[in-house]
Amino acid sequence: MISLLSLDEGRILVRTAREAIKTYVEEGTVIRPPRVSGRLREPRGVFVTLTSGGELRGCIGHPLPTLPLIEATIDAAISSATRDPRFPPVSPDELNEIEIEVSVLTRPEPIEVSHPSEYPKRIVVGRDGLIVERGFHAGLLLPQVPVEWGWDAEEFLSQACMKAGLPPDAWLEKGTKISRFSAQIFSEREPGGEIQEKRLQEIGGAGEGI
Repeated sequence: MISLLSLDEGRILVRTAREAIKTYVEEGTVIRPPRVSGRLREPRGVFVTLTSGGELRGCIGHPLPTLPLIEATIDAAISSATRDPRFPPVSPDELNEIEIEVSVLTRPEPIEVSHPSEYPKRIVVGRDGLIVERGFHAGLLLPQVPVEWGWDAEEFLSQACMKAGLPPDAWLEKGTKISRFSAQIFSEREPGGEIQEKRLQEIGGAGEGI
């Protein structure tokens, strides 16, 4: 069982993400990771989400724990600001308008079902993030996404399939792999402002033993 981060550790991650973005956007250089210990040095999956005026401005990360958390956060922050193909790179003039959110992930685990129709009952909106994989297609949605959009479990599955470039009902087809993860979310209340841990309301329930 992975231990939760403290709010102070979350603050370090968000502030490091902001410093990494600012330095890269203004100077074109990658910052060195700050001196940290303990959980911030452990390999963890992490995503950095940028918003501006309430609209998504970039979101990229590492689904799997392949790098120490502090290093993965720096890389994800720079990538979300400059390498998200959906958006142009963040400009220096935008830095004071962007809010930063860091989601620290648990290791994804496959959802085991006897029939694909059981998937919605195994998903808790507000707790679970989803990864959909089929062949060369893969798509990930963070736990906060269905909450923000008001999706139920079935819509969440369909949207994750479309994120993977698949038909919305691909989750019902045998051979489609559905995995879930949870996330601890730290975000700025305003650009460069106070940092909070975001708590999501859980909707629905998984079966016993999940």
